[in-house]
Amino acid sequence: MKHRILVLGAGYAGTFAAGSLARRLSPADTEITVVNAEPVFVERMRMHQLAAGRELATRRLADVFAGSGVRLRVARVTAVDPDRRTVTVTGEDGDGDGDGELTYDTLLYTLGSRVADHGVPGVAEHAFDVAGRPSALRLRARLDGLGGAGSVLVVGEGLTGIETATEFAESHPGLSVALAARGELGAWLSPGARLHLREAFDRLGITVHEHTAIEAVGATYAIGADGTSYPADATVWTAGFAVDPIAAAAGLEVTEGGRIVVDDTMRSVSHPDIYAAGDSAYAIGDNGRPLPMSCASAGYTNMQATDTIVGQLTGRRIPSVKKNYIGNHISLGRYDAIFQMVDSDVRAKSWFLGGRKAARLKAGVLRGSLWGVAHPTFGMPKRKRRLTATTGAAPLTTADSTAVATAPGKAAA
Repeated sequence: MKHRILVLGAGYAGTFAAGSLARRLSPADTEITVVNAEPVFVERMRMHQLAAGRELATRRLADVFAGSGVRLRVARVTAVDPDRRTVTVTGEDGDGDGDGELTYDTLLYTLGSRVADHGVPGVAEHAFDVAGRPSALRLRARLDGLGGAGSVLVVGEGLTGIETATEFAESHPGLSVALAARGELGAWLSPGARLHLREAFDRLGITVHEHTAIEAVGATYAIGADGTSYPADATVWTAGFAVDPIAAAAGLEVTEGGRIVVDDTMRSVSHPDIYAAGDSAYAIGDNGRPLPMSCASAGYTNMQATDTIVGQLTGRRIPSVKKNYIGNHISLGRYDAIFQMVDSDVRAKSWFLGGRKAARLKAGVLRGSLWGVAHPTFGMPKRKRRLTATTGAAPLTTADSTAVATAPGKAAA
Protein backbone atom coordinates (compact mmCIF):
# COMPACT_ATOMS: atom_id res chain seq x y z
CA MET A 1 0.00 0.00 0.00
CA LYS A 2 1.27 3.46 -0.89
CA HIS A 3 2.21 5.96 1.81
CA ARG A 4 -0.54 8.61 1.80
CA ILE A 5 0.67 12.21 2.15
CA LEU A 6 -2.09 14.76 2.65
CA VAL A 7 -1.36 18.49 2.24
CA LEU A 8 -4.01 20.80 3.68
CA GLY A 9 -4.06 24.14 1.89
CA ALA A 10 -2.62 25.26 -1.45
CA GLY A 11 -1.24 28.69 -0.64
CA TYR A 12 2.41 29.54 -1.09
CA ALA A 13 3.55 26.97 1.49
CA GLY A 14 1.24 24.14 0.49
CA THR A 15 1.65 24.45 -3.27
CA PHE A 16 5.44 24.63 -3.12
CA ALA A 17 5.56 21.75 -0.64
CA ALA A 18 3.32 19.47 -2.69
CA GLY A 19 5.40 20.14 -5.80
CA SER A 20 8.64 19.52 -3.93
CA LEU A 21 7.38 16.22 -2.54
CA ALA A 22 6.22 15.14 -6.00
CA ARG A 23 9.66 15.95 -7.41
CA ARG A 24 11.54 13.99 -4.80
CA LEU A 25 9.47 10.94 -3.85
CA SER A 26 8.72 7.94 -6.02
CA PRO A 27 5.07 7.66 -7.10
CA ALA A 28 5.46 3.92 -6.77
CA ASP A 29 5.57 4.36 -3.00
CA THR A 30 3.64 7.58 -2.30
CA GLU A 31 0.27 9.12 -2.99
CA ILE A 32 0.14 12.93 -2.58
CA THR A 33 -3.21 14.72 -2.23
CA VAL A 34 -3.74 18.47 -1.83
CA VAL A 35 -6.95 19.83 -0.31
CA ASN A 36 -7.87 23.46 -1.00
CA ALA A 37 -11.09 25.40 -0.57
CA GLU A 38 -10.77 27.17 -3.93
CA PRO A 39 -9.92 25.74 -7.35
CA VAL A 40 -7.43 28.54 -8.08
CA PHE A 41 -4.17 29.63 -6.51
CA VAL A 42 -4.56 32.84 -4.51
CA GLU A 43 -1.69 35.34 -4.64
CA ARG A 44 -2.09 36.41 -1.04
CA MET A 45 0.59 39.09 -1.40
CA ARG A 46 -1.45 40.81 -4.11
CA MET A 47 -4.97 40.75 -2.72
CA HIS A 48 -4.85 44.48 -1.98
CA GLN A 49 -4.13 45.01 -5.69
CA LEU A 50 -7.08 42.82 -6.67
CA ALA A 51 -9.31 44.81 -4.33
CA ALA A 52 -8.06 48.06 -5.86
CA GLY A 53 -9.14 46.94 -9.32
CA ARG A 54 -6.03 45.43 -10.86
CA GLU A 55 -6.46 42.29 -12.93
CA LEU A 56 -4.42 39.31 -11.74
CA ALA A 57 -3.61 36.22 -13.73
CA THR A 58 -5.61 33.21 -12.54
CA ARG A 59 -3.81 29.91 -12.04
CA ARG A 60 -6.12 26.92 -11.75
CA LEU A 61 -4.67 24.39 -9.34
CA ALA A 62 -5.71 21.53 -11.61
CA ASP A 63 -3.40 23.01 -14.27
CA VAL A 64 -0.66 23.73 -11.73
CA PHE A 65 -0.48 20.08 -10.66
CA ALA A 66 -1.20 18.57 -14.08
CA GLY A 67 1.30 15.83 -14.91
CA SER A 68 2.84 15.84 -11.43
CA GLY A 69 0.90 12.94 -9.98
CA VAL A 70 -0.45 15.23 -7.23
CA ARG A 71 -4.16 14.75 -6.64
CA LEU A 72 -6.33 17.82 -6.02
CA ARG A 73 -9.42 17.82 -3.82
CA VAL A 74 -11.38 21.10 -3.93
CA ALA A 75 -13.04 21.23 -0.53
CA ARG A 76 -12.89 23.02 2.79
CA VAL A 77 -11.24 21.31 5.74
CA THR A 78 -13.57 21.18 8.73
CA ALA A 79 -11.85 18.76 11.12
CA VAL A 80 -8.74 16.66 11.72
CA ASP A 81 -8.74 13.44 13.74
CA PRO A 82 -5.11 12.55 14.59
CA ASP A 83 -6.08 9.31 16.34
CA ARG A 84 -7.84 7.93 13.27
CA ARG A 85 -5.56 9.83 10.86
CA THR A 86 -8.50 11.30 9.00
CA VAL A 87 -9.49 14.73 7.73
CA THR A 88 -13.12 15.76 7.25
CA VAL A 89 -13.86 18.01 4.27
CA THR A 90 -16.91 19.67 2.76
CA GLY A 91 -17.55 21.03 -0.72
CA GLU A 92 -19.12 24.48 -0.97
CA ASP A 93 -20.91 26.70 -3.51
CA GLY A 94 -20.94 24.03 -6.21
CA ASP A 95 -17.20 24.42 -6.88
CA GLY A 96 -16.06 21.69 -4.52
CA ASP A 97 -15.72 17.96 -4.83
CA GLY A 98 -18.30 17.25 -2.15
CA ASP A 99 -18.21 16.16 1.46
CA GLY A 100 -16.05 13.31 2.60
CA GLU A 101 -13.33 11.92 4.82
CA LEU A 102 -9.71 11.55 3.73
CA THR A 103 -7.12 9.31 5.36
CA TYR A 104 -3.41 9.95 5.66
CA ASP A 105 -0.16 8.48 6.89
CA THR A 106 1.67 11.84 6.88
CA LEU A 107 -0.15 15.15 7.19
CA LEU A 108 1.26 18.55 6.18
CA TYR A 109 -0.91 21.30 7.64
CA THR A 110 -0.65 24.55 5.64
CA LEU A 111 -4.11 26.08 5.99
CA GLY A 112 -2.73 29.59 6.46
CA SER A 113 -4.49 32.41 8.24
CA ARG A 114 -7.44 34.78 8.09
CA VAL A 115 -8.02 38.29 9.32
CA ALA A 116 -8.10 38.73 13.11
CA ASP A 117 -10.93 40.92 14.38
CA HIS A 118 -9.59 40.89 17.98
CA GLY A 119 -13.17 40.87 19.21
CA VAL A 120 -13.75 44.47 18.11
CA PRO A 121 -17.50 45.07 17.75
CA GLY A 122 -18.71 45.50 14.18
CA VAL A 123 -15.61 44.18 12.40
CA ALA A 124 -17.20 40.89 11.36
CA GLU A 125 -20.42 42.59 10.25
CA HIS A 126 -19.17 45.78 8.61
CA ALA A 127 -15.42 45.75 7.91
CA PHE A 128 -13.71 44.56 4.72
CA ASP A 129 -10.37 42.79 4.44
CA VAL A 130 -7.78 41.62 1.89
CA ALA A 131 -6.87 38.33 3.57
CA GLY A 132 -8.42 36.18 0.83
CA ARG A 133 -9.80 36.27 -2.70
CA PRO A 134 -13.53 36.31 -1.86
CA SER A 135 -13.09 39.14 0.66
CA ALA A 136 -10.86 41.12 -1.72
CA LEU A 137 -13.47 40.82 -4.47
CA ARG A 138 -16.17 41.92 -2.04
CA LEU A 139 -14.13 45.02 -1.21
CA ARG A 140 -13.49 45.65 -4.89
CA ALA A 141 -17.22 45.65 -5.58
CA ARG A 142 -17.72 48.12 -2.73
CA LEU A 143 -15.09 50.51 -4.11
CA ASP A 144 -16.56 50.25 -7.60
CA GLY A 145 -19.94 51.09 -6.13
CA LEU A 146 -18.58 54.34 -4.70
CA GLY A 147 -18.11 55.68 -8.21
CA GLY A 148 -14.60 57.00 -7.62
CA ALA A 149 -15.54 59.09 -4.59
CA GLY A 150 -16.17 58.49 -0.90
CA SER A 151 -13.92 57.64 2.03
CA VAL A 152 -11.88 54.59 2.97
CA LEU A 153 -10.33 53.96 6.38
CA VAL A 154 -7.56 51.36 6.59
CA VAL A 155 -7.08 50.06 10.14
CA GLY A 156 -3.59 48.78 10.90
CA GLU A 157 -0.09 50.18 10.31
CA GLY A 158 1.64 46.92 9.42
CA LEU A 159 2.87 45.92 5.98
CA THR A 160 -0.61 44.95 4.76
CA GLY A 161 -2.15 48.21 5.95
CA ILE A 162 0.54 50.36 4.34
CA GLU A 163 0.38 48.51 1.02
CA THR A 164 -3.43 48.62 0.99
CA ALA A 165 -3.69 52.33 1.75
CA THR A 166 -1.11 53.34 -0.86
CA GLU A 167 -2.54 51.05 -3.56
CA PHE A 168 -6.06 52.40 -3.01
CA ALA A 169 -4.95 56.03 -3.01
CA GLU A 170 -2.99 55.58 -6.24
CA SER A 171 -5.63 53.50 -8.05
CA HIS A 172 -8.59 55.62 -6.91
CA PRO A 173 -7.36 59.24 -6.67
CA GLY A 174 -10.91 60.45 -6.06
CA LEU A 175 -11.17 58.49 -2.82
CA SER A 176 -10.37 60.04 0.55
CA VAL A 177 -8.01 57.44 2.05
CA ALA A 178 -6.97 57.44 5.71
CA LEU A 179 -5.00 55.01 7.87
CA ALA A 180 -5.50 54.45 11.59
CA ALA A 181 -2.27 53.43 13.36
CA ARG A 182 -2.09 52.29 16.97
CA GLY A 183 1.42 53.72 17.17
CA GLU A 184 3.71 55.76 14.94
CA LEU A 185 3.60 55.12 11.21
CA GLY A 186 6.67 53.14 10.14
CA ALA A 187 8.17 53.15 13.63
CA TRP A 188 10.19 49.99 12.90
CA LEU A 189 11.88 51.51 9.82
CA SER A 190 15.20 53.34 9.67
CA PRO A 191 14.97 57.15 9.77
CA GLY A 192 15.55 57.43 6.02
CA ALA A 193 12.95 54.79 5.15
CA ARG A 194 10.47 56.34 7.58
CA LEU A 195 10.90 59.70 5.84
CA HIS A 196 10.43 58.05 2.44
CA LEU A 197 7.22 56.41 3.69
CA ARG A 198 5.78 59.67 5.00
CA GLU A 199 6.64 61.45 1.77
CA ALA A 200 4.81 58.73 -0.17
CA PHE A 201 1.74 59.13 2.03
CA ASP A 202 1.85 62.91 1.56
CA ARG A 203 2.26 62.53 -2.22
CA LEU A 204 -0.75 60.22 -2.38
CA GLY A 205 -2.86 62.39 -0.07
CA ILE A 206 -3.32 59.73 2.63
CA THR A 207 -4.35 61.00 6.04
CA VAL A 208 -2.66 59.26 8.97
CA HIS A 209 -4.28 59.00 12.41
CA GLU A 210 -1.40 57.95 14.67
CA HIS A 211 -1.85 56.56 18.20
CA THR A 212 -5.41 55.68 17.28
CA ALA A 213 -6.99 52.43 18.40
CA ILE A 214 -10.26 51.58 16.68
CA GLU A 215 -12.72 50.03 19.13
CA ALA A 216 -15.89 49.72 17.04
CA VAL A 217 -16.86 49.62 13.37
CA GLY A 218 -20.16 50.60 11.79
CA ALA A 219 -21.43 50.52 8.24
CA THR A 220 -20.22 54.07 7.49
CA TYR A 221 -17.86 54.89 10.35
CA ALA A 222 -15.32 53.65 12.86
CA ILE A 223 -14.99 54.72 16.51
CA GLY A 224 -11.63 55.38 18.16
CA ALA A 225 -10.76 54.61 21.79
CA ASP A 226 -11.23 58.29 22.68
CA GLY A 227 -14.72 58.34 21.16
CA THR A 228 -13.74 60.08 17.93
CA SER A 229 -15.85 59.01 14.94
CA TYR A 230 -14.05 58.50 11.63
CA PRO A 231 -16.26 58.52 8.53
CA ALA A 232 -15.68 55.55 6.23
CA ASP A 233 -17.74 54.27 3.33
CA ALA A 234 -15.46 51.25 3.61
CA THR A 235 -13.43 50.28 6.67
CA VAL A 236 -10.61 47.91 5.69
CA TRP A 237 -9.37 45.81 8.61
CA THR A 238 -5.67 44.90 8.39
CA ALA A 239 -4.90 44.73 12.10
CA GLY A 240 -3.31 41.29 12.19
CA PHE A 241 -4.07 37.69 11.27
CA ALA A 242 -5.38 34.60 13.05
CA VAL A 243 -5.71 30.89 12.29
CA ASP A 244 -8.79 28.70 12.27
CA PRO A 245 -9.30 26.58 15.42
CA ILE A 246 -9.11 23.26 13.55
CA ALA A 247 -5.71 22.23 14.94
CA ALA A 248 -6.68 23.18 18.48
CA ALA A 249 -9.94 21.25 18.22
CA ALA A 250 -7.97 18.23 17.00
CA GLY A 251 -5.96 18.15 20.22
CA LEU A 252 -2.62 19.22 18.76
CA GLU A 253 -0.31 21.28 20.92
CA VAL A 254 -0.95 24.85 19.84
CA THR A 255 -0.27 28.38 21.01
CA GLU A 256 -2.93 30.50 22.65
CA GLY A 257 -3.73 31.79 19.17
CA GLY A 258 -4.10 28.28 17.71
CA ARG A 259 -0.86 27.93 15.73
CA ILE A 260 0.68 24.44 15.73
CA VAL A 261 3.79 24.23 17.90
CA VAL A 262 6.55 22.55 15.90
CA ASP A 263 10.16 21.59 16.52
CA ASP A 264 13.11 22.65 14.37
CA THR A 265 12.06 20.18 11.66
CA MET A 266 8.49 21.57 11.42
CA ARG A 267 7.15 18.43 13.08
CA SER A 268 4.31 18.79 15.58
CA VAL A 269 5.70 18.41 19.09
CA SER A 270 2.60 16.45 20.10
CA HIS A 271 1.83 14.38 16.98
CA PRO A 272 4.89 13.11 15.07
CA ASP A 273 3.01 12.22 11.88
CA ILE A 274 1.81 15.82 11.46
CA TYR A 275 3.93 18.67 10.11
CA ALA A 276 3.03 22.34 9.74
CA ALA A 277 4.28 25.18 7.56
CA GLY A 278 3.32 28.75 6.75
CA ASP A 279 1.09 30.88 8.98
CA SER A 280 -0.32 27.77 10.68
CA ALA A 281 3.05 26.88 12.22
CA TYR A 282 4.57 28.35 15.37
CA ALA A 283 8.25 27.99 14.53
CA ILE A 284 11.36 29.60 15.95
CA GLY A 285 13.74 31.43 13.63
CA ASP A 286 17.52 31.42 13.76
CA ASN A 287 17.42 34.49 16.01
CA GLY A 288 15.47 32.59 18.68
CA ARG A 289 12.25 34.48 18.02
CA PRO A 290 8.96 33.20 16.57
CA LEU A 291 8.73 33.51 12.81
CA PRO A 292 6.04 36.06 11.86
CA MET A 293 3.13 35.25 9.60
CA SER A 294 4.59 36.14 6.20
CA CYS A 295 5.40 34.80 2.75
CA ALA A 296 9.07 34.55 3.72
CA SER A 297 8.16 32.35 6.68
CA ALA A 298 6.06 30.20 4.37
CA GLY A 299 9.16 29.66 2.26
CA TYR A 300 11.45 28.74 5.15
CA THR A 301 8.97 26.44 6.84
CA ASN A 302 7.72 24.62 3.75
CA MET A 303 11.29 23.88 2.64
CA GLN A 304 12.14 22.52 6.07
CA ALA A 305 8.94 20.50 6.29
CA THR A 306 9.45 18.87 2.89
CA ASP A 307 13.12 18.15 3.65
CA THR A 308 12.04 16.49 6.88
CA ILE A 309 9.26 14.44 5.30
CA VAL A 310 11.55 13.23 2.50
CA GLY A 311 14.32 12.39 4.97
CA GLN A 312 11.91 10.69 7.32
CA LEU A 313 10.39 8.51 4.61
CA THR A 314 13.59 7.65 2.74
CA GLY A 315 15.98 7.31 5.69
CA ARG A 316 18.18 10.18 4.53
CA ARG A 317 19.76 12.84 6.69
CA ILE A 318 17.65 15.96 7.03
CA PRO A 319 19.33 19.32 6.38
CA SER A 320 18.56 22.32 8.54
CA VAL A 321 17.05 25.18 6.52
CA LYS A 322 18.21 28.66 7.51
CA LYS A 323 15.37 30.76 8.87
CA ASN A 324 16.70 34.30 9.03
CA TYR A 325 15.30 37.52 7.61
CA ILE A 326 17.29 40.04 5.61
CA GLY A 327 14.66 42.73 5.24
CA ASN A 328 11.11 43.97 4.76
CA HIS A 329 9.79 44.80 1.30
CA ILE A 330 6.85 47.23 1.22
CA SER A 331 4.99 48.28 -1.93
CA LEU A 332 3.80 51.88 -2.05
CA GLY A 333 1.62 51.63 -5.16
CA ARG A 334 2.90 50.45 -8.53
CA TYR A 335 5.94 52.67 -8.90
CA ASP A 336 7.29 53.11 -5.40
CA ALA A 337 8.43 50.78 -2.64
CA ILE A 338 10.80 50.39 0.28
CA PHE A 339 13.24 47.58 0.89
CA GLN A 340 14.47 47.86 4.47
CA MET A 341 17.46 45.78 5.52
CA VAL A 342 17.31 44.33 9.05
CA ASP A 343 19.85 42.76 11.40
CA SER A 344 19.69 39.35 13.08
CA ASP A 345 17.31 40.75 15.71
CA VAL A 346 15.02 42.10 12.95
CA ARG A 347 15.95 45.68 13.78
CA ALA A 348 16.21 48.11 10.90
CA LYS A 349 19.67 48.83 9.56
CA SER A 350 20.48 52.31 8.33
CA TRP A 351 20.54 51.17 4.67
CA PHE A 352 17.35 50.95 2.65
CA LEU A 353 16.33 51.07 -0.99
CA GLY A 354 13.39 53.23 -2.01
CA GLY A 355 11.60 54.38 -5.14
CA ARG A 356 11.29 52.75 -8.54
CA LYS A 357 14.25 50.41 -8.07
CA ALA A 358 12.66 48.98 -4.96
CA ALA A 359 9.32 48.71 -6.78
CA ARG A 360 10.94 46.79 -9.66
CA LEU A 361 12.62 44.49 -7.13
CA LYS A 362 9.29 43.79 -5.41
CA ALA A 363 7.60 43.16 -8.77
CA GLY A 364 10.34 40.66 -9.58
CA VAL A 365 9.78 38.86 -6.28
CA LEU A 366 6.05 38.61 -7.00
CA ARG A 367 6.63 37.31 -10.53
CA GLY A 368 9.17 34.80 -9.27
CA SER A 369 6.81 33.51 -6.60
CA LEU A 370 3.97 33.11 -9.09
CA TRP A 371 6.22 31.34 -11.61
CA GLY A 372 7.38 28.95 -8.92
CA VAL A 373 3.78 28.18 -7.97
CA ALA A 374 2.76 27.70 -11.61
CA HIS A 375 5.66 25.25 -12.11
CA PRO A 376 5.81 23.33 -8.80
CA THR A 377 7.44 20.30 -10.38
CA PHE A 378 9.99 22.17 -12.48
CA GLY A 379 13.17 20.14 -12.81
CA MET A 380 11.55 16.90 -11.67
CA PRO A 381 14.32 14.28 -11.42
CA LYS A 382 14.22 11.20 -13.63
CA ARG A 383 14.98 8.99 -10.65
CA LYS A 384 12.97 9.64 -7.50
CA ARG A 385 13.69 8.40 -4.01
CA ARG A 386 12.08 5.20 -2.85
CA LEU A 387 10.72 4.87 0.66
CA THR A 388 12.41 2.80 3.31
CA ALA A 389 10.61 -0.21 4.77
CA THR A 390 10.22 1.57 8.12
CA THR A 391 9.01 5.15 8.18
CA GLY A 392 8.04 5.67 11.79
CA ALA A 393 11.43 6.29 13.37
CA ALA A 394 12.56 9.68 14.57
CA PRO A 395 14.15 11.77 11.79
CA LEU A 396 17.91 12.04 11.39
CA THR A 397 18.87 15.71 11.41
CA THR A 398 22.05 17.70 11.06
CA ALA A 399 21.40 18.92 14.59
CA ASP A 400 19.28 17.60 17.41
CA SER A 401 15.67 18.66 17.01
CA THR A 402 14.75 21.10 19.76
CA ALA A 403 11.17 21.26 20.94
CA VAL A 404 9.62 24.69 21.05
CA ALA A 405 7.89 25.84 24.22
CA THR A 406 4.28 26.82 23.84
CA ALA A 407 3.97 30.53 23.19
CA PRO A 408 1.82 32.83 25.26
CA GLY A 409 0.08 34.07 22.13
CA LYS A 410 0.17 34.65 18.40
CA ALA A 411 3.33 35.92 16.77
CA ALA A 412 3.16 39.36 15.21
CA ALA A 413 1.68 39.39 11.72
